[in-house]
Amino acid sequence: MDQIKGMTMFGRRQALGTVTAAFAAFASAEAAQASSIDRCVSGLKQEAVAAGVSPQVAARMLDGAKFDEKVIRFSSSQPEYETPIWDYMAFLVDEQRIKDGKALLKKHAKTLASVEKRYGVDRHVVLAVWGIESDYGQFRGDFYTPHALANLACAGGKRAKYFKGELITTMKIASAGHVPAEGFVGSWAGAFGQTQFMPTTYNRLAVDFDGDGHRDLVNSVPDALASTANFLKDAGWSNSRPWGIEVKVPDGYDGPEGRTKRANLTTWSKRGLTRIDGKGLSGGLETGLIRPAGENGPAFLVTRNFDALRSYNASQSYGLAIALLSELVKGGKPFQAPWPTDDPGLSRAQRLELQHLLNRNGFNVGEPDGKVGPATRKAIEQAEARHGLPVTGRPAYKVYMALGGK
Repeated sequence: MDQIKGMTMFGRRQALGTVTAAFAAFASAEAAQASSIDRCVSGLKQEAVAAGVSPQVAARMLDGAKFDEKVIRFSSSQPEYETPIWDYMAFLVDEQRIKDGKALLKKHAKTLASVEKRYGVDRHVVLAVWGIESDYGQFRGDFYTPHALANLACAGGKRAKYFKGELITTMKIASAGHVPAEGFVGSWAGAFGQTQFMPTTYNRLAVDFDGDGHRDLVNSVPDALASTANFLKDAGWSNSRPWGIEVKVPDGYDGPEGRTKRANLTTWSKRGLTRIDGKGLSGGLETGLIRPAGENGPAFLVTRNFDALRSYNASQSYGLAIALLSELVKGGKPFQAPWPTDDPGLSRAQRLELQHLLNRNGFNVGEPDGKVGPATRKAIEQAEARHGLPVTGRPAYKVYMALGGK
């Protein structure tokens, strides 16, 4: 609208007319989407009842479902910028999450020991999944999943049938009384509970570990932890092998790389690799080489246990976050090789402080909450430009320090 200033009266009228028309078109599109989803949701209720869902539960879970632009955007668009792995790890595996994990390891020691004994999955790994997925149950997502799934099912496209199936399964779980209808709070894609199961995964692998007759991943810590262990066991986890080993790769290495290109440790030794402390590798353990930040960053030989972690969320960075947090909550060491950057990422506490610093320095981000969205990225870009830093929009160390961080 600022560009309209300085125009002739006729030009201003034309410009304002164009803007008004654009807003009218947008409003019309929004109204059409709202009308379309209303019709679609009505049909979904009927399908759910036909599939055995209680009519009362179907109404309770789908009444009020409206078009959600954010859900549709998340399902179809790339992140506004690709998160470097050092930002990802700094945010997910910070001092507070490690400290909380150690405290909960003691608090739930009996349950975790029982879970490990029954399913054969390292208790520290189970705890780490809990920590990464929902901050140990403290944050389970921003979406009411039945409404998010209704949006995805009604949007059409290749995955509409899949999301409709997940939605009806969600309502069946509530109809059976395992999870309260209001308990389905989670991700835009429909995952819910303390360890974020998709509904069909819940049906296949969730367990009633506390013996109350319900598989409640929302309110029961024992059920959530045991279900996670059952998932990892089903994905191939075995306590007989580690998730991986941090290694040194010789300069100029041009051999096999990738988690599925496995060889035994003796073979990797012949290729010139050593443990990160310089000690040799030997034995028949089958591993694949990954270098998540390229040839200048940390390197790992990972086993099929890493594949099991990755099956929880098909991301190499995610698997490494679980692996690192599990090591640290049991008193192990962090990764030894540094990430290849001179501008590291920030912890959650530092991200929150960065937002306060941005506000104090005149770069408005709104009410600080530690979540880095478009407003915070824009403010970071403005602060970087003012301080002569490369303009990235990243919540990172250099801009944090330039604004007075500690």
